[in-house]
Amino acid sequence: MIYHSVRLTFKPEVPPDERETAIERLRKMGREIDVVESWCVGRDFGGEFEYGAMYALADIEAYDVYMNAPVHLETDAAGLPLVSSFVSLDLTDDDDPDIGDKIADVHRTRFQNRPEVLGLVEGLDSYTGSGVPDDSAAAT
Repeated sequence: MIYHSVRLTFKPEVPPDERETAIERLRKMGREIDVVESWCVGRDFGGEFEYGAMYALADIEAYDVYMNAPVHLETDAAGLPLVSSFVSLDLTDDDDPDIGDKIADVHRTRFQNRPEVLGLVEGLDSYTGSGVPDDSAAAT
């Protein structure tokens, strides 16, 4: 199982209604992406972030489907321009010693195949974690 989590903080000028619309888009991902086994979206406590989301995915194949699902891409396009700080984290109980590299490959391929997503990510004030673009993604 891979537990994909994101934590985010909105730009200060984003009004409450736009924030709620963006959060609802994260909930929609949990409801509509078939490979999501369970999910939680809500306020984030214990750090510098305002909101977070977690999606449980059975394996790396499900992770890839989730990352490239149309509703995920729509959420990125609508939501990331509203965000200032973002972190992407993955927790897994998968015994595969290469699972970290495989997760990174999903992100790398996504950025190579979808330059518009890479541009959104590069436009954030702060972006850290498992999905951080590297030089090979940025070069393509």
